[in-house]
Amino acid sequence: METLVRFGISRRCSPAEEYPFDAALQATGRSTDETIRLRILRGATGVMRRFTAERRAASFGPFGMQVGYATNCRMAERPHRGSDSMAWRRWLRDAILSLCLSAVVPVCVLAQIDPKTALLERGAWDALAAGRAHAAADAFREAIAADPKNARLHLGAGMAATLERRDADAKEAFERALALDPKLTQARVLLGQIQYRMGDAAGAIRTYEALVIVAPDNREAQATLERWRREADLHGRMTQAIGSHFTVSFEGLAEAVVASEALDSLDRAYWRIGQILGSYPSAPVPVVLYTGEQFRDITRAPTWAAGAFDGIIRVPMRGALDNPKELDRVLAHEFTHALIRTLASRGVPTWLSEGLATALESGDLEWAKQRIAHAPAPVPLRALQSGLGRMTGDQAQLAYATSALVAHRLLDEAGGFAIANLLRDLGSGVDFESAFLHRIQRSFADFQSSMP
Repeated sequence: METLVRFGISRRCSPAEEYPFDAALQATGRSTDETIRLRILRGATGVMRRFTAERRAASFGPFGMQVGYATNCRMAERPHRGSDSMAWRRWLRDAILSLCLSAVVPVCVLAQIDPKTALLERGAWDALAAGRAHAAADAFREAIAADPKNARLHLGAGMAATLERRDADAKEAFERALALDPKLTQARVLLGQIQYRMGDAAGAIRTYEALVIVAPDNREAQATLERWRREADLHGRMTQAIGSHFTVSFEGLAEAVVASEALDSLDRAYWRIGQILGSYPSAPVPVVLYTGEQFRDITRAPTWAAGAFDGIIRVPMRGALDNPKELDRVLAHEFTHALIRTLASRGVPTWLSEGLATALESGDLEWAKQRIAHAPAPVPLRALQSGLGRMTGDQAQLAYATSALVAHRLLDEAGGFAIANLLRDLGSGVDFESAFLHRIQRSFADFQSSMP
């Protein structure tokens, strides 16, 4: 979740960045959850096709029961940069894809477990391939009850929990998988990413230090480990400015004035946006101020990015004091993402998440109105549910303008308290249509049809 430079904290906007999310959309593409879901769908489908082919070639016992087969595993190649701004997200996506594309998830050997459990396992991976993480989690749970020492099942349970953003459960499942099979490097890859996502950078580093020992040829793991070490070293040198609601880390006394301004700006956003939604983060929000070079190295964000949020608000601060309004905008946008994450760690459509973050930056949405007024045709919200990466720059500008104005109208009609409760429902697993009808008191279809 990123903001881009609109007025020039880091540099002056190019013509392509005239509207606030054109470049952001091109770089991030689909939302993280949608990217993972689509990758799992494609990868797990490939696994099941591979399973079917290998099953035909496998040996069978006297009662027609499969007695086993072997396949090869390899990590997927790293994708092109720009599919997501944060390193752990790319790794998490790629690791899950590689697991699904490999034969790490074959149906269990029936000589070792009963056919019912084998069918449960296959059903679990089928559900994961279909993007039904909750159903997959239930199936893995039932299979584990029958075969608790099967490391693959715990790995699958961790993957399902990862998709549902139940990070503590995912961490426990991956740790259990490794306790049962220390050579299951795929579980170690994902465990490190989950630890990093949970804010345990030291734990993630230890996990990847163990990973590169058992997998010395894994260049991606080595690169990730080195990047995390650089981040830990940088953060270790930083000074902290501690406020009531935020902890701002910065390097050097020269940045102390910027840190003070950032704390003041964040506090204003905290009270203003929190009052609108009737909710506040449950814990102090960590914020890190970087130079432009540090920001790009740590986040892997493109040069236009003015901020990012991955559990930590990360902002490059070059020139921040020269444009306080832009500083306020960027920090308000990222704070809104932090607040949304507090209310719902999953299930929030892209248009709602980015729309709220954009609408609550400030009261000025004139740019969005102008963009829509000059658009040849409106963008339906169903096209903005979860993935926008295939859009052109003009389409992206229109998409984010649409999202901001829709979110603004929701706030006007239903109020911030209703929106916050909608987010809570989505985070607890309620489907969007039901949650929308309950909290907004009208169907989503009716709301859409009333939009100009």
